[in-house]
This record gives sequence, structure tokens and C-alpha cells, in this order.
Amino acid sequence: MQVSTLFQQGKPTFSFEFFPPKSEAASETLFSAIQELTPLMPAYVSITYGAGGSTRDLTHDLVLRLRNETRLTVVSHLTCVNTTKDEVGQILERYHRSGIENIMALRGDPPAGQKEFQSTADGFAYAAALVAYIRREYPQMCIGVAGYPEGHPESPNRLKEMDYLKAKVDAGADYICTQLFFDNRDFYDFRERCVLAGINVPIVAGIMPITSLKSVQRMADLARGARYPARLLKALSRAGTDEDVERVGTHWATQQVLDLLDREVDGVHFYTLNRSTTTLSIYKTLCLTC
Repeated sequence: MQVSTLFQQGKPTFSFEFFPPKSEAASETLFSAIQELTPLMPAYVSITYGAGGSTRDLTHDLVLRLRNETRLTVVSHLTCVNTTKDEVGQILERYHRSGIENIMALRGDPPAGQKEFQSTADGFAYAAALVAYIRREYPQMCIGVAGYPEGHPESPNRLKEMDYLKAKVDAGADYICTQLFFDNRDFYDFRERCVLAGINVPIVAGIMPITSLKSVQRMADLARGARYPARLLKALSRAGTDEDVERVGTHWATQQVLDLLDREVDGVHFYTLNRSTTTLSIYKTLCLTC
């Protein structure tokens, strides 16, 4: 099923993101989490690339395994990093033949040790170019792109940033899924900016519950500058153990989702970190499956 058709049902979508495991043990842990989350009936699940495209083959293998062994609608991430146009074409053809209908098209982050993104010879320099290629060569594909409520970390000019986002939509993107954020006001401001820019595709809010103090810094690194509201930091400072931290993080994320639903969000995308506990807790508290 194409993700774009799910937004036509007139109610918020709920989706989960996983990253490909790097070992057999990690693979079993992931599939255990997926089995626990499957009864929640997510609209779709997405599978990431590692930094710099480092897990490309693992991503492909996991996407195809989910397609073959589950009934889940799967979205595969596809980046411009270290990939030529011919290689992108081969990847898309493989997905097309396997019944994969959904792609999250991203420029991608530079590989480790490389400060700035450098396009591959005969590759794509921007996500908009990747989107345009997919739309032209595989028009049946549903395409998602990334949005940044707090601003793209490489763009000091928020006005031009919205121009770049609109270019991705104009090239053929069907929806936007945002980077994680902890202050809903950033999301609502971003959503209004999209309206002003003439962007009228569904916008899905990315939520990542905090699970440990170590994850706070890791999230900031992954998001390349995630902003933590002072109220959240104060609550975390009172937490004595990682269990306490997880309770605080889950409560904060639950309140975020509740507020987003009250403000008629198009969808909520949970960055699960390949775990099920916090997402299950949020679902139970908000009766999302009641």
C-alpha cells in the first residue's frame, strides 16, 4: 500500500522507524520489538540508512524481509550518499519487483570523517534531484521527504530552507516527515511556514522519547542540534536512574503526541530506536488502539 493513500482516510497516521541490525542477535531483538508493535497496527514502518549510507545492503535486506514475512507497509530510506544514478536505479528496480511502493528520499549525512556532503560522480547532489529521478523513472512510487522544524543544521537562512523544501515537493514528494523535536511550538511554526511557502502535502511529526541520559547527547548529535526545552531538562535533572529518565521522557513524548492530536496533526512518526516499551506506553496512555 502507498503511504499517500493512508492520509486520504481523514485521520492521523501512526508509524514507526527502525534501523537495520548489524548482527544476528540484534536482528532477533529488532524482530521481537516489531512483533510487539505490530498489534498496534501502524500505518507503516520505515527503515533507515546508517550515517553515510553505511548500512545500505542491510537496509535493503531488512526491507525485503519485512515485506516478505509481515503484512506491514514498509518505507525504505534512500540517500544520495556514495551512490550513483545507476546504483539508485538498480535499488529502485529491485524494490519495484519486490512490491515495495514507498521511498523516503534523503540527501543524507556526510560519511564519518567528512565535514561537508560531497555528491558522488554521476550521483545526486540534492534530495530534490533524487525525488525528481524517482518520480520520472518510477512514477508509481510514493515518495516522502524530510522536514526540519528547528531548521536544517546546514542552513542559516530559514527562508531559503523553505524554498529547498518546496523544491522537493514540486519535484514529486507526496508527504513530509519531520526530524525529531521536543517543543511542539517549533513544529507548529514549521507547519505555518509550509503553508506560506505553498506546500500543501501532509506533514508527519517525528517524535523520539528520551530513554536515558546518554541518549540525550546522542539525540542531539543525531539531530545535529536538537533543542531541549528548559522544563524538560529540569525534569531530567530530577531523575536519579535511567528508569526515571525513561519515565520522564515517555511522559514528555506522550504530552507532545496528545497536543499534536489536539492540533490535528496529519501523522505521528515514532523513532523507536528498535525498542517497543516507550511506544507501547504512549499508545496505552492515549488509548490510540482503543
